[in-house]
Amino acid sequence: MKNIIRINKATFYAYHGVFKSEQNVGGKFEADIAIHTDFLSASSSDSLKQTIDYEKVYKLLYDVAISKKYFLIEALAEKMVEEIFEKFEKTEQVEIRIRKNNPPIGGVVDNVEVELTMTREEYRTKLK
Repeated sequence: MKNIIRINKATFYAYHGVFKSEQNVGGKFEADIAIHTDFLSASSSDSLKQTIDYEKVYKLLYDVAISKKYFLIEALAEKMVEEIFEKFEKTEQVEIRIRKNNPPIGGVVDNVEVELTMTREEYRTKLK
């Protein structure tokens, strides 16, 4: 059985980008995250303690997004995934998409997006 907790379109104002103007002026970023976990005991007991608290997940994403300036949204995505694994032991896999709205690419584009998927096993291997 697949159990997924999703947070869609979490929005942050942050200062990520390669150009100085992006790091000085900032911009709007969005994140979609899917956390694979076993929440069957939580659904049976109706207890928040048996699952991953998505309010805490949002707070973590927000804190990572605003705590440091990243040149690349790829690096931001990886840091967010790593922090999810560190803080939420019941996480089996994370899928995250980070969008940068109105990117300065010399044309009209709504956003650019990166997507990263990592299992807990891949995360453990990365730490070695």
